[in-house]
Amino acid sequence: MNTRSQLRKKIRQRRNALSITEQFNAETDLTARLSIHSEILQAKRIAIYLGNDGELSTANFIDWCWQNEKDVYLPVVHPFSKGNLLFLHYQQDTKLVSNQYGILEPQLDVTMVCPLDQLDIICTPLVAFDNSGARLGMGGGFYDRSLAHWQQTKLYPIGLAHDCQLVESVPIESWDVPLPEIITPSKSYRFI
Repeated sequence: MNTRSQLRKKIRQRRNALSITEQFNAETDLTARLSIHSEILQAKRIAIYLGNDGELSTANFIDWCWQNEKDVYLPVVHPFSKGNLLFLHYQQDTKLVSNQYGILEPQLDVTMVCPLDQLDIICTPLVAFDNSGARLGMGGGFYDRSLAHWQQTKLYPIGLAHDCQLVESVPIESWDVPLPEIITPSKSYRFI
């Protein structure tokens, strides 16, 4: 397992093999962890993703955010700046559309965009991670671009993953942005 694409394939198969019950329990456990996290409790604006392709579901946590008066933002593939994301305010009545990758995202409305430096938390999906905080995404670099300068802002990134996505070592590249924390249904990994 020496290449990034092989590792992506293996771990995506592993998380897609989780049963509906395992996925449900993972989502419940994740929400329990996030709902007592000190950074989350202090946050007002939280960017998060909608689970896709076996990713850890965030639907319960999004409901918790709404119940606790947190503003939720979802990523949208930038229509003019290739490889970049915008984060749009997501509410219960927000219309969702499928993007070019088959991922649901809010319909673009520039009045709903929140600049990255105004977000408090960004919860990122990932394919694999290791004990050093290295993460492997889907390969498009969208989150690496979004997080490139997170340390110069108040933004705090948290990776979310199933426990089965932990690997011995993630092969990293110069553009990969390590995360300060990754949370799974059973454990929080802090790297700073």
